[in-house]
Amino acid sequence: MSSTTDPRAAESAPPKRAFHPSMLLYDQRYRSITIQIFALFLLMLGAAWLIDNVINNLRLLGRTFSFNFLSQSAGYDINQRPIEYNSQMTHGRAALVGFLNTVILAVMGCALATILGVLAGVLRLSKNWIVSRLVTVYVEVFRNIPTLIWILIFGAVMAESMPAPSAFRGDDPASSMIFDAIAITNRGVYVPAILFTTELGVLPLGPVSPSLNWVLVLAVLVAGIFANKVLIDHATRVQNATGIRPKTWWKSLLVLFGPVILIFLALGAHLEYPELRGFNFVGGTHLRNSLLAMWLGLGIYTGAFIAEIVRGGILAISKGQTEAAFALGLQPGKTMRLVILPQALRVIIPPLISQYLNLTKNTSLGLAVGYMDLRSTLGGITINQTGRELEGMLLLMAVYLAISLTISGLMNVYNSRVKLKER
Repeated sequence: MSSTTDPRAAESAPPKRAFHPSMLLYDQRYRSITIQIFALFLLMLGAAWLIDNVINNLRLLGRTFSFNFLSQSAGYDINQRPIEYNSQMTHGRAALVGFLNTVILAVMGCALATILGVLAGVLRLSKNWIVSRLVTVYVEVFRNIPTLIWILIFGAVMAESMPAPSAFRGDDPASSMIFDAIAITNRGVYVPAILFTTELGVLPLGPVSPSLNWVLVLAVLVAGIFANKVLIDHATRVQNATGIRPKTWWKSLLVLFGPVILIFLALGAHLEYPELRGFNFVGGTHLRNSLLAMWLGLGIYTGAFIAEIVRGGILAISKGQTEAAFALGLQPGKTMRLVILPQALRVIIPPLISQYLNLTKNTSLGLAVGYMDLRSTLGGITINQTGRELEGMLLLMAVYLAISLTISGLMNVYNSRVKLKER
């Protein structure tokens, strides 16, 4: 059957309007695009004016824009050195040490804040009146006092309240080491260090040369985590098919820690304990007061905010989920761990990302207690010595931006994996 076009319908259709420049402003189809292009033009014009102003001012001062200062000798020491460094090395090397100190503190702080936040968020919903009120006091006190004040308080406690190393000397010392292995002093905390009898060498990665021993341990641990995930997925498939979930806890422990323990034994791992020699402790790992003050201050402060995020995420789950779990015979602990928290993650993760970013950026407060992070090295001493404040600040901003985008990207990937998926 052939189709024909009704000539009357064609005649009744409105004629198409020819394009006119006034349509860019008055036609809804083009107005938003016009406004966006105009705003982009103003932004580019402002950026061009700013760059031209900077170039003219640098020319009047007889200066050039250059990052050559990074290859000059730094001339200052850094108290916490995760990699080899001395005062004769370059400003670039000093900036790298500060960057690693920033990353170390950020990872430690996020871990502490997450643990405290989850525990406090769950306990604040406890039916035990005393526990609930104590956690409420923790949340309200810590989140309503500025971070810097808590950092200074923890720094003062470590420096003024802890015993000096000399208190550990003598047959009847005033202070003693914890388990004969950990010494808490006013100069920091000394803990045992893991050493290896067999050294595999180092892995040359440009400015950083990590030990092959630890690279191997890390690789085996990551492989164990992936193997454990495969094991858990297999148990889930068995449960979906048969209704019975096989026990996997001992297999998980074996897969996660068995290979790592074998690697430690094969490489002759042993502990080096701190010993009091002269006026200070030597050996082991020295956790300085500045690191501990920053870690405790940032971790406990941010943990109070995470506690409220976790509490809000749990309250967002319908009470029917809890009642259904109880009806199936699940205990309160398993109900929270297996039913409530997995569903609450989709509410918890987005604001949790913001807290991780805030904690990472707040590591720049380390200068207040002498913690040599990226802000203290590149954004502090290096700028003061070289006079390259523009280049230093631009580089500092770029590094913090890269760190923040990395954290945000990784957490968004995790968020996409835990969110509810429609069938």
